[in-house]
Amino acid sequence: MRILIIGGTRFVGRHITEAALAAGHEVSLLHRGRTGAGLFPEAEHLTADRNADLSLLRGRTWDATIDVSAYLPAQVDSLADALSTGRYVLISSTAVYTPPPAPGFTEDSPLAEFDGPVPTEVTVETYGALKVLCERAAAARFGENALVVRPTYVVGPHDHTGRFTYWVNRIAEGGEVLAPGDPTDPIQVIDARDMASWIVGLLDRPAGPAVFHAVSPAPPYSFEDMLETILAEVGPRGTTLTWVCADFLFAEGEDGTSLPLWSEGDRWMTVNTADPAAARAAGLDPRPLGRTVREIRASEAGFSTESTITRERENELLTRWHSR
Repeated sequence: MRILIIGGTRFVGRHITEAALAAGHEVSLLHRGRTGAGLFPEAEHLTADRNADLSLLRGRTWDATIDVSAYLPAQVDSLADALSTGRYVLISSTAVYTPPPAPGFTEDSPLAEFDGPVPTEVTVETYGALKVLCERAAAARFGENALVVRPTYVVGPHDHTGRFTYWVNRIAEGGEVLAPGDPTDPIQVIDARDMASWIVGLLDRPAGPAVFHAVSPAPPYSFEDMLETILAEVGPRGTTLTWVCADFLFAEGEDGTSLPLWSEGDRWMTVNTADPAAARAAGLDPRPLGRTVREIRASEAGFSTESTITRERENELLTRWHSR
């Protein structure tokens, strides 16, 4: 196939590009040239800002387009105006639902809506409902060729957010590890490589609108399950998890950024209980999380971000927690 990938050089897009090339497809990448411009010399690189001039797409045809970077419905519309394509795949999010969906919710659960004017700025509060509008724009513009993928937290090598990678590297350091909140809080992740190869495979399916959750594992699966899996794979002997309650962490100014993937016990917590049955039936076959952990540790042992807590801050919090 001739495949156009919108944003195919960073994390999720990068893995989709790798999967498409590995499957023997002819790949074109539309990106701004700011990240990963030197990757994939075997692919065609089309340098453009999707929010500006897309005229370089006119007069050309692709069998499929995979859109990794649409956050506003206007971005879907402007792309549709310039694009001639067969299948159109939109990478959306499980954040599109009206919270709180019931545990084990399916793809036809109620979606988030705006009460008033539609904002044009993407924030934590507007992200989900804007993705809903992107999905509707895709359905309106591409009809039966539209396909929507709703992942939860995406993990794996080259993750610039470092959210899951933080836990792998922190637990691999050993010692007493601060584990935030309630250990029973639900969590779901999906390895970007598994999602990517599955999405590329979906392009061979007959046309017809479809929506899938890209999540793993099936609920129930808890934050404790995730950290214990990481501990079993990379934790040195003697490594322990100390669960610290949310109220204490809030009072200390910590949140789901400094302690990544923590739900903070908020109303969005059940978004991590999506039913993966439809995607599994369509071929999604995630690798065991332990394998993802080992592979991340092997490739990104030195990765860190400025947004997560330092070891010194963690020790300070643990000392205060124990001395209450």
